[in-house]
Amino acid sequence: MFHRRDFFFFSFAYSGDYGALSYKYDNHITIHENECYIGQPFAGYALSAHSEKDIIIIGIPIQKETFFQVFLPVLSADTKLFRFFLDPQTNEYSEEFIHLRFDDSCCIRTLLEMMVIEYANPQEDTQAILQPMVLTLLMMVARQYKRSSPVPKDERLSERIVRYMGEHSDVVTLKDISKHFSYHPNYISTLLHREIGKSFSEILLEQRMERAAFLLKGTTLSVEEIASMLGYSNSSNFYKAFREFYQCSPRDYAGKNNPVVCLRLPSDPASR
Repeated sequence: MFHRRDFFFFSFAYSGDYGALSYKYDNHITIHENECYIGQPFAGYALSAHSEKDIIIIGIPIQKETFFQVFLPVLSADTKLFRFFLDPQTNEYSEEFIHLRFDDSCCIRTLLEMMVIEYANPQEDTQAILQPMVLTLLMMVARQYKRSSPVPKDERLSERIVRYMGEHSDVVTLKDISKHFSYHPNYISTLLHREIGKSFSEILLEQRMERAAFLLKGTTLSVEEIASMLGYSNSSNFYKAFREFYQCSPRDYAGKNNPVVCLRLPSDPASR
């Protein structure tokens, strides 16, 4: 039987193996013990198990609003993971799930056990305790996801720099890159111009604006929240950069590209 839920969900094979069938692509995979299946909202899926021994699956549903406001800002460093969580809002053909295996040395089982115990014995502050636990869990997922996506061996230095910028686009500076890669800032600037055809500032702006567009199309975050996620300490600077890049305000862009979601947008400072 297929299920469709209006939330993100995390299913961990705590004991035994189980099968997961994706409705859209008719894709059947086996989730072995110590592996997890992460699904998107409204992604049709069915679980199955054929085993004589007990199978224990720990499932954690996360409402979209909570995910976008609390957890996405921390997970947005990984571009692929960022797109996975936002694509279901904007792309009906998006990938529906992530399948990961955790190393035996990973303490995710211990964390999940703590979460189950807390959930089974609720107190007044249970939700306040569970929220940082879920955040820790998702950060472990992000770490393992990154490890499971190895960097190409033939990747050029300029490509590594651009990828690093994307992972730290909210705080990165040319000085940071110089220190991380042990090259003089002038050399890095010259390299980016020669091989990418753009300056450091142009690349960073493109990365930030691309993320801004995804967030405006796929979430109900306010412009102030989006600006903060992207590294803008002043939302007015974000409005100005967005308008110059897309030739329209964030409000207009969201209105044209996110008709289903009612955004909590303040008035556009540029129009005052």
